Amino acid sequence: MVNETAKNIRETLTADCSKCFGLCCTALNIIASSDFRLNKPAGTPCMNLQSDYSCQVHSQLREKGFKGCTVFDCLGAGQVVSQVTFNGKSWRDNPETREKMFQVFPIMEQIHEMIAYTAEALSYDIPSALSVELDQKLNGLRNLTKLNADELLSLDLVMYRFSLNELLTVASDTIRENAIAKLSGTKKLKDFDHVRADWMGKKLKNKDLRAIDFRGAYLIASDIRNADLRAVNFIGADLRDADFSGADLSTSMFLTQMQINSAKGDVKTKLPSHIQRPSHWMN
Repeated sequence: MVNETAKNIRETLTADCSKCFGLCCTALNIIASSDFRLNKPAGTPCMNLQSDYSCQVHSQLREKGFKGCTVFDCLGAGQVVSQVTFNGKSWRDNPETREKMFQVFPIMEQIHEMIAYTAEALSYDIPSALSVELDQKLNGLRNLTKLNADELLSLDLVMYRFSLNELLTVASDTIRENAIAKLSGTKKLKDFDHVRADWMGKKLKNKDLRAIDFRGAYLIASDIRNADLRAVNFIGADLRDADFSGADLSTSMFLTQMQINSAKGDVKTKLPSHIQRPSHWMN
């Protein structure tokens, strides 16, 4: 049974930088690379962060050597930390909150990621018993976002991830088994298992890849143009510079905005409803 409320939750997990105190530009540790032109220690504001928390080179990030900024997505964690956890009190106006706010941000980011995966799993047609378990997880995770800073800092996120991952795997297997049953042939679920596969640079253009399990797989710079990727599990997969031009990702599972932002595509790429087409795909 599809949970429409959960589907709506997944689709509303988007960043609103106008309500955030530039936390991704301050809290995170950045190492100089092809994605970032400079080193920036955690807790140090980026050189491009302005007094109103906007970016002075936002429209030229890729040209200026800040490609990584166009990839990053916090799933709305930044505004929750800024407006809920710290009640709209900025780290600039309230320096005493600075350290805790920067520490809490990556924790909230992980919680939002787990909420996103759980809500998405509930948006599929899954067995009622599994739906009940996931619904309980979703309510519990959403309650975590209301905790104060000290409570958030004391959380054992590994425990939450471990128990949730088992349920997400069951959901994925159920959905993929249903998809496989509709395909011609006698292949079983295990024949579609490519968990943590190293397919870097692999040529997959025009391939039928439906229902494959790509959990944690390396698909960096692979050519996946015009491929059929419906019912594929992409949780934790590395999609940097993978080319999805013309590919059908419309019902791919557990894709995040950050994964898609790191990949390549075009106007013909079919995406899930909760994923926005990156602006740099149009260039």
